[in-house]
Amino acid sequence: MDYKKYVSEGVKKVRISTIRHFFNLVNQMPEAISLCIGEPDFVTPSHISGAAKRALDEGKTSYTPNPGLMELRREIADYLKRRFGLQYSPETEIIVTIGASEAIDVAIRTLLNPEDEVLIPEPSFVAYKPCTILAGGRPVFVPTYQEDEFTLKPDILERYITPRSKVLILNYPNNPTGAVMSRKQLEDIARIVEKHDLIVVTDEIYAELTYGVEHTAFATIPGMRERTVTINGFSKAYAMTGWRLGYIAAPEGLASEMLKVHQYSVTCAPTMGQYAAIEALRNGDADIELMRSEYDKRRIFLLNSLKNMGLECFEPKGAFYIFPSIKNTGLSSEEFAERLLKEKKVAVVPGSAFGETGQGFIRIAYATSMANLEEAVDRIDAFLKEIKYRP
Repeated sequence: MDYKKYVSEGVKKVRISTIRHFFNLVNQMPEAISLCIGEPDFVTPSHISGAAKRALDEGKTSYTPNPGLMELRREIADYLKRRFGLQYSPETEIIVTIGASEAIDVAIRTLLNPEDEVLIPEPSFVAYKPCTILAGGRPVFVPTYQEDEFTLKPDILERYITPRSKVLILNYPNNPTGAVMSRKQLEDIARIVEKHDLIVVTDEIYAELTYGVEHTAFATIPGMRERTVTINGFSKAYAMTGWRLGYIAAPEGLASEMLKVHQYSVTCAPTMGQYAAIEALRNGDADIELMRSEYDKRRIFLLNSLKNMGLECFEPKGAFYIFPSIKNTGLSSEEFAERLLKEKKVAVVPGSAFGETGQGFIRIAYATSMANLEEAVDRIDAFLKEIKYRP
């Protein structure tokens, strides 16, 4: 039976993530060191898990309201105000989602009509393009460059804006590069957003993971709250990837429409996890600081090690990724990653997985132990020597 004729054209255009391809290969190699998945190596703090266990023991297993427990939405509102100066109503402007991934999908599906264009700074997180295609929109990739530390430049952005442009996605701190943008840089982008009447979907899942710089929430820039859909979640900051909890914070006029998509797609986020999230927000600040401190040590070690090998690399100041250039090796990103895995049992992600401007780079996730990083560095160094790399 020819099933392809039954599959939508949008789904046919979507490819399986390259990240998952390498992740699956690593699972077949017990001796391999995986630096390819953006997942904290920490276990969810016990006080957070304990809150979910108590919810189970108390029989709190029924549906919650579609936008989430009111208690949790109030905690999210308090957290956003306390940590980032954002003001949102828990009653009408916050939706608890199944991870930030669902939040991205809900936001894009709510905003797009067929052929509307979504501006995506590249290299970019792999989900933005397929979500746009599946919503009937058209992804437009705006390049960012190593010499600009992969920050989005307003003059470059403006070149890619057309009458069909509707949504700009911002993801800072950035996956895959670890780049951050200062408040001044974001203010420059805000002027372009206002000039061209755009809506911004800002994915701030790594907002708590910055090093030596302060995160600026885009919606705090004057005039941008009314144009911004803020997305965040619990996976990265609280080591809660498997809990699948995120949220949308947006003006009521947008949030009320997004709630429709969320309601008919998933009903509500898992109840027990919502109680865990309440505990994380109330008592998890120390957990964030502990993990961020450990990531910073690994970041510095890895940056220095890669530079000592002769690999060109700008200093990432956010998330838990580093994005070194491997252009001078003469290998493509795919060749480098595949050979490194096959010959030295170290898994990284080719930069091309994140778009054309990622070609010539690899993404290394340092969300793993220092022991793993030290061994991985030795193997990468040996690999470079074997391919006779000369910086």
